[in-house]
Amino acid sequence: MPSVEAGEAGPLTALSPISLAFAQKAFIVSGGRLLLVRKSASDPFHPGRWEVPGGRLEVEDDLDLDDHIRREVWEEVGLKIDPGPPFHLWQWFMPDRSPLGGGQARGGQIRVVAAARRCRPVTLDATLENQETGDHLDGCAWVPLPEVRAYDLIPSLRPVMRAFLLAPG
Repeated sequence: MPSVEAGEAGPLTALSPISLAFAQKAFIVSGGRLLLVRKSASDPFHPGRWEVPGGRLEVEDDLDLDDHIRREVWEEVGLKIDPGPPFHLWQWFMPDRSPLGGGQARGGQIRVVAAARRCRPVTLDATLENQETGDHLDGCAWVPLPEVRAYDLIPSLRPVMRAFLLAPG
């Protein structure tokens, strides 16, 4: 292997930078139905596909992991929930489009490590009125559990959904 002088781009430093983020997804079930949300046509990654509510941790604002998942669900679908324990961990990569300065995108990738949690709804009237612009949601539905597999889910959620549907409880 060729040597690399200090300060020169070597095989590892020449790669795009990778940052790390943590996310949680809420599997909210009531009366044999699971709450799904649909990505809007403006979503840059999965337009028109379905997933469950949730998102990335805001390190400076979320008090703890329960506060984090409660905030995400409230922002996306306007529900109050009782968070349950995680049942699945997974990861995915996405482009880092955060601003670098001067209007340029940072580039590189974000490795998102995520936890799926079973959550009990405290309220049931789902609404998209609280969502932030970056959520890119245009619909939500309480879907009977036997029908969930027929929905066009975002690819990274498919194995998690299989684990959820196969698990007791």
